[in-house]
Amino acid sequence: MDLRSKLAAASLAVISVAAGTPARSQAPHIIAPADQIIAIRAGHLFDSKSGAMLSNQVVLIKGDRISDVGAAVQIPPGARVIDLSAATVLPGMIDTHVHVNTGGASAAQRALIALANAQTDLNAGFTTIMDMDSRGGYNTVDLRDEIKAGFVMGPRMQVVGQSLNQRATNYYPDTELRFQERATEDKNVNSPQLGRAAVREAKLHGVDWIKIYTTQDFVGQMHMWKPDATLVNSPSLSFDEVNAIVDESHRLGLKVVCHTYGGEGMFSCLNAGVDAPNHLLELDETGIKILLDKKLTFVPTIDDLIALEKPDLAETGGRNSRLKLMEQAFRRALAAGVTMAFGSGATSPAIPHGKQGNQFGYFVKWGMSPAQALQMAYLPAARMMNYGWDSQIASIEKGKFADIIAVSGNPLADVGEMERVKFVMKGGLIARNDLGAVASTQ
Repeated sequence: MDLRSKLAAASLAVISVAAGTPARSQAPHIIAPADQIIAIRAGHLFDSKSGAMLSNQVVLIKGDRISDVGAAVQIPPGARVIDLSAATVLPGMIDTHVHVNTGGASAAQRALIALANAQTDLNAGFTTIMDMDSRGGYNTVDLRDEIKAGFVMGPRMQVVGQSLNQRATNYYPDTELRFQERATEDKNVNSPQLGRAAVREAKLHGVDWIKIYTTQDFVGQMHMWKPDATLVNSPSLSFDEVNAIVDESHRLGLKVVCHTYGGEGMFSCLNAGVDAPNHLLELDETGIKILLDKKLTFVPTIDDLIALEKPDLAETGGRNSRLKLMEQAFRRALAAGVTMAFGSGATSPAIPHGKQGNQFGYFVKWGMSPAQALQMAYLPAARMMNYGWDSQIASIEKGKFADIIAVSGNPLADVGEMERVKFVMKGGLIARNDLGAVASTQ
């Protein structure tokens, strides 16, 4: 059965699982054979550790792992050889902020949308993703597990499931729904102890991370922007609540990610030691000092803010936008040496999956070298993830998973190449090959 047929069968399996029908016994395993031996001839290979471009390398793969790499590696008899000598080979990228599940009225629809978005990210070269809120359920936990087990093709995943979401973009309409015996956004974290209870509940659903939102976008009639074109940034959770959530998560082996723009809400996240503070649009010198002192990783998403640029400029009369604020925060963090990891905010359709490579151009425009920009999608992102995944992914090294991508040109000369990924291998299996690289036997 070829890969296309396997994916079709796997999609049917997902529908069956979503509908409550056991399908595991019929589902094919999409896992590299343990005895396969593949050699990739890499004309150019990006070393994600040093940022250097190496020439004429051989990457030897056994099963789903890299068994050797280097210019002098001997290709054993019987190995399948993939000739990428005219291409640039890189490790599979990591996107630490996506939302694969953003719609669907039924469980089957939601499962298929999530699968399709995850596979789109994989085909774009992101062999690992972090899903930052499935909004309304935990089916991303199931998707993560089915991918890992080899029942569907997709990127490696860490997920927050359903976030602890006390953010509101605007006030709620005065309807009976407001008075049901449920907390706002379904999770009552309106005290430190209730925050701890919510973390424990999420853990029982199998999540890897806890996500919180600590700034809201309105006060009274003001929405997003104040009259002086600064962000409203009304805090939601108190510091005691954030601190309790972080403490409980860490106690249980989970990490915490925070959506925050600025003000008190931002400092609650930073001072509590949230592992991955995202956005930080009002990051200042005080915030930078906390990031450095606590060794926190800043995730500056850009794709979501590109989509908001036009309405932001309209609301502020051209004076301000979230994208402008992100540029300022990014430049400050870069100058101070803050660790930053790649995260896009890909959602769909306004912030599409599979297009995240456009962010590298912004990183370079805002002061990074092309090598620094590329490195954001590798080891800093892997080190930020839970469970020490930097020992498994994010560089082409002996013992790591064979997560490998390739582009036609040189991304150190034109980072736009990262928007045109042509070859994708995840765990020793080829998911995409638009380079015409034909495997032959040595």
